[in-house]
Amino acid sequence: MFTNDRTQMRRVFTEAWRKHRDNLPMEPMEQVIAHLIRQHPEYHKLMENPDAALARDFLPEGGESNPFLHLSMHIALHEQVSTDRPAGIAGLYRRITQRLGDPHEAEHQLMECLARMLWEAQRENRMPDEQAYLESIRALARGPAKTD
Repeated sequence: MFTNDRTQMRRVFTEAWRKHRDNLPMEPMEQVIAHLIRQHPEYHKLMENPDAALARDFLPEGGESNPFLHLSMHIALHEQVSTDRPAGIAGLYRRITQRLGDPHEAEHQLMECLARMLWEAQRENRMPDEQAYLESIRALARGPAKTD
């Protein structure tokens, strides 16, 4: 699944969705991808039109979010939580999920922290700062700031 070829990477997603819809056998990662796409009905139409999905640019300047990036971040977060890497993220994820009562919403909130960490690392041309990332997740786990 790891490649620098955008078309090849996107094809993994569209193929997983096709196999799911056609009730075909899937590899474990394809099952994960299909599950994530099921949770995002706003992406179904795009995934069902592979030619358009493979060629389309999703430009933030136009207010678009990239569904392939979004789904990939879900996968990255699942891997982090399942391996507890960085150390402590699994427990923090459980606390946030319990507080929110919705694992999918918890993932979206953690993904904001992940995106910020990656953006800062890219902007500053350095390795991602795991400690800053964990601290932003700890802040989420503590809940919203009290206002008086």
